[in-house]
This record gives sequence, C-alpha cells and structure tokens, in this order.
Amino acid sequence: MSKGSDKQSGKNAKPAPKGEAQPMNADAMAFLERYLNNASPTGYESSGQKLWMEYLRPYVDEFITDTYGTAVGVINPDADYKVVIEGHADEISWYVNYITDSGLIYVVRNGGSDHQIAPSKRVNIHTDDGIVPGVFGWPAIHTRRQGPQEKPPELDNIFIDVGASSKDEVEALGVHVGCVITYPDEFMVLNGDKLVCRAIDNRIGGFMIAEVARLLKARGKTLDFGLYIVNAVQEEVGLRGAQMIAERLDPNVAIVTDVSHDTSTPMIEQKREGANKIGDGPVICYAPAIQNKLRERLIATAKAQNIPFQRLPRSRATGTDTDAFAYSNSGVASALISLPLRYMHTTVEMVHKQDVEHVIELIYHTLLDIKSGETFSYFE
Repeated sequence: MSKGSDKQSGKNAKPAPKGEAQPMNADAMAFLERYLNNASPTGYESSGQKLWMEYLRPYVDEFITDTYGTAVGVINPDADYKVVIEGHADEISWYVNYITDSGLIYVVRNGGSDHQIAPSKRVNIHTDDGIVPGVFGWPAIHTRRQGPQEKPPELDNIFIDVGASSKDEVEALGVHVGCVITYPDEFMVLNGDKLVCRAIDNRIGGFMIAEVARLLKARGKTLDFGLYIVNAVQEEVGLRGAQMIAERLDPNVAIVTDVSHDTSTPMIEQKREGANKIGDGPVICYAPAIQNKLRERLIATAKAQNIPFQRLPRSRATGTDTDAFAYSNSGVASALISLPLRYMHTTVEMVHKQDVEHVIELIYHTLLDIKSGETFSYFE
C-alpha cells in the first residue's frame, strides 16, 4: 500500500491551524446523516439535491441546475478560468418490473444493484401516493434442501412481498410497473469513527465537496478562478449527468471524488484489485483519463500537508465521472481522488471518518495551489 512517505499515517497528519474551521463539525455531521438517509435513486435525485443546495447556499454565489437534475454551486461565476470539484448524487435502486396474479413483485436493476444481498431486506416502493413498504422474500432454509446445490439468489428469482394477495390489491396501493424501489437502511457510526449507510456511494462525494466550499468561506480564502461545485446525477448508469454538465460548463480543470474498494476484507484478491484500506487515506488514481501533471499536483499537496494517501491504477477507464470530464469537448485536465470504502453497493457501505476529512483537506489545499490560467500542458 503506497502512501506519501514511509512515515505518514492518519495519526500524524498535519491538523488545521489553531482557530481554523475543521472538516466535519457537528452541523456538517448532522447534514451528512440527513443527506444519506434521504433516498435519491438514479433518475430521482431531486429531493437529495434540494437538501444539498440548502446546505451549500451560504457558501456559494449562485446555483446552476440542468434538465435532469445535476446541481452546481458556483463561486466567482464571472471568472473565465473554471475549476470543477465533483461528486455524484445518485444511489442504486430497483424498478418494479412485473406483478404476479398472486401479488408478488419482480424487479429489474436501476444501476448496479446486487441481487445476492436482496433476500430478507426491507424495501420502500416509491409511488405517487407515498412510500409502500415491502420485503424481499426468500424461502425458509427448511424448504430449500433440494439436492447438494442450493439455488442462490438470482435476478429472476428474487421477489418483493408487500402483504397483498393479488395484483389488484398491489395496484390499489399505488404500486405499478416502473415504480422505483430503495432500501430504508439509515446512517450509523461504528466504533466511533466508521460511517455506515446505504448510498455512501457516492453522496459522501457531494458532502465532501460541499465541505470544501464551507471551509473556503470559514477560513476566509479567495480564489482567482471560478469554482464549480458539481453534484452530478445518473453516474450509476453510465456517467450521464457528468457528460451533460461537462459539456455545458466546459471547465479548464476537474477534480472528481468517488469511492473505491477497501480490499483488506475477505474474498477479495489483492493481486487483481490492488491493496487499499479504509483509514489509510485518500486513494489517488492512475489511468489514461487522469491528467498526469494534475495528479502530481495532488500528490505534492498531500505530501506538503502531511495527508496520508494511497495509489490505485485503473485499466483503460476509471469507471467514474472523471472519464466524462476528461473526454468532454476538447478535453479537460482531470484527476480522481477516491475514498476507500468497504462493502460497495450493499446497505452497509463503510468509510473511515478520518479518510473523509483527509479528502476534504486534500481538495481544499489543492485548490489554493491552482492558479488561474494554468494549462497543465505536457509541452510547457
């Protein structure tokens, strides 16, 4: 696992100077809990975006929104040189796909929802009349002994039970084909510093970039460029929101934050997935979409600020909104800071609070080091 130096660790990372606002104060933590607990599935992010904009409003000059729901807080909107910091707002979910005559519901994915964790989970079905609760049913262990190989959960055999006995009864509840389905699992803290919830991927990114804006204001820092704090929609279905807003904003620089895998838990092959771990700092990505000079600026900043960091290469593409910014228009100098996370695309996604704070500080200090007009050209 690579870090900024052999001696760096989260324990001796440089704290903010005395008297400066700190990342993740009590108000920030209260917002994070409220923001994570709110359901914002892909294509239906608007309620979460409104919460995010309400929190961000004191720290920006104006907002930009687009047709599909991406929200952008802007500082110095009249500046010609534009820097983006970005996360994505959507969470994975399900759609109602088919209702049986006996009142059971079969589903299709909205994003990369994991069918293997579904059995026995509670769900919220979102209808025009409000939430209809249900459960993913599963046969009792006593009834599944049908030979040496148990049939595992598959996309075509998981189903939702809302307590109805007929299709008509389901539809009378307001449930119809196309209703979106989320899990109700809410935020909790484990062992004092591990943050756990569904949808940390990647509303934690929206939280972190909002905290950067808050710190700029609280610490009295001014920038000589326009800062565009972008909370993009529809990342989980192909980076769609980032594609749209990147073309509209046409920025000069983009620093994207998302999550990456903690590979220290069982059943993960580190030779294939790399060696990264929660608590060991932000993960700085290497990939063709990453502009090398901008990435090296992140690394230099982390070392200067004693912020621990890890490294991770990605073949061909990062699989994050970084790719959408990097390859938009004539190309945007782009880099990716990932937050290590355990149990991605489950309802118990887990990150380390200190890593979250380090990502915020790394973005904040990198912004202070960027000057208007920088091209990050390889030929200068």
